[in-house]
Amino acid sequence: MSDSPDIASGRLSPDAIGENFGDLHPPLDRARALVEADRCYFCYDAPCVEACPTGIDIPSFIRKIATGNLRGAAIDILSENILGGSCARVCPTEILCQRACVREAREGKPVAIGALQRHATDRLMAGDGHPFPRAAPSGKRIAVVGAGPAGLACAHRLAMLGHAVELFDARPKAGGLNEYGIAAYKLADDFARREVEFVLAVGGITLHPGKALGRDFALADLRRDHDAVFLGLGLGGVRALGLEGAELGGVVNAVDYIAELRQVDDPARLPVGRRVIVVGGGNTAIDIAVQSRRLGAEDVTIVYRRGPTEMSATGHEQDFARTNDVRIRHWARPVGLTARDGHVSAVSFERTRMDGDGRLEGTGETYVLPADMVFKAIGQTFVADAIADGGHSPLDLEGGRIVVDENRRSSLADVWAGGDAVAGGEDLTVSAVQDGKVAAQAIDRALRSRG
Repeated sequence: MSDSPDIASGRLSPDAIGENFGDLHPPLDRARALVEADRCYFCYDAPCVEACPTGIDIPSFIRKIATGNLRGAAIDILSENILGGSCARVCPTEILCQRACVREAREGKPVAIGALQRHATDRLMAGDGHPFPRAAPSGKRIAVVGAGPAGLACAHRLAMLGHAVELFDARPKAGGLNEYGIAAYKLADDFARREVEFVLAVGGITLHPGKALGRDFALADLRRDHDAVFLGLGLGGVRALGLEGAELGGVVNAVDYIAELRQVDDPARLPVGRRVIVVGGGNTAIDIAVQSRRLGAEDVTIVYRRGPTEMSATGHEQDFARTNDVRIRHWARPVGLTARDGHVSAVSFERTRMDGDGRLEGTGETYVLPADMVFKAIGQTFVADAIADGGHSPLDLEGGRIVVDENRRSSLADVWAGGDAVAGGEDLTVSAVQDGKVAAQAIDRALRSRG
């Protein structure tokens, strides 16, 4: 990347970088938390609870904050969502619990549920000991593959229920998306690592980092050596741009760059272009665009093939990008890359529209945007090779993802799955946590029924 004179590190001062990658939303202090908690109506059959994928009793935990019982509030949260600390930071509350808040409907200003959730969980996690005891050992052993949100939630609940858990992850660190894929300013101060340590503190979980399914062991091995298996593999593949020149210097996978940014000691050391184009319309596109600006890129443009309402990034995220001086251009798709000395120098786009049958089509009209760095953020895919047996998947797949039932059980009776790798999922951290929790409870019932 740094071979181009227009891609360089150290574009901003250390102080500016520190400010740009600090905590996006500073935590509430006690006084502000009490004021915000007092705004809650403590609704019966609260719509915010229905909107929460993990079913947290939101009025209950907010009432406990209002009465000074922060530990009780945190236990309310973590008993349903053990990753409640990270979800308080990254969950799209504006389209979930806070959009359902009665205050939002009446006043246009919901109770700050996410901030209150963080207020409670941060204080409990900063204390001593783990709040959830383990049940007596069951004698059962479960393999959990993938130490991201789904895997961590599953492993924690299984450990609480008395089972021994072997937790495998292909990367050197546990945490999955929270450690490698979320914008640095959303999970600042090494929070992802600290939350993993908190989860593992329940006991009964043995972490095996750097161990990949399909490389170091096979699914058949896990099924042979364990009483049950949970797959929380995530999405390991990146969709191709499909253009000649996609291997040019300066054309980068957004997820790889975000992962590198999350692991580098000093973000200022990471090279970034002056003129950056991001192709895509999801949260990854927003995250890489905003982080490019915060690293010192002078001109950043997101280009998406459809309209703003079709973007998977929420309206809140789109507005956030614009407040960071990121332009968003809709109704265009890339059709060509221009090279200069082996590096990308411009991207050609064709304008798009919907035809009479509701399908996307090109209009034939094109335009060119100069760029010295292009980020591909057009989606990720599940890599089924990891579970392949003799070249064929032993699990039923739909749309390239694992098919599961309402208990997250796969087509194999002793294999469960959750998170981004399952068909029909919402691709949200909080939904992955719920998958892991539901699967763990189902695994426990299945194992105990066997005796």
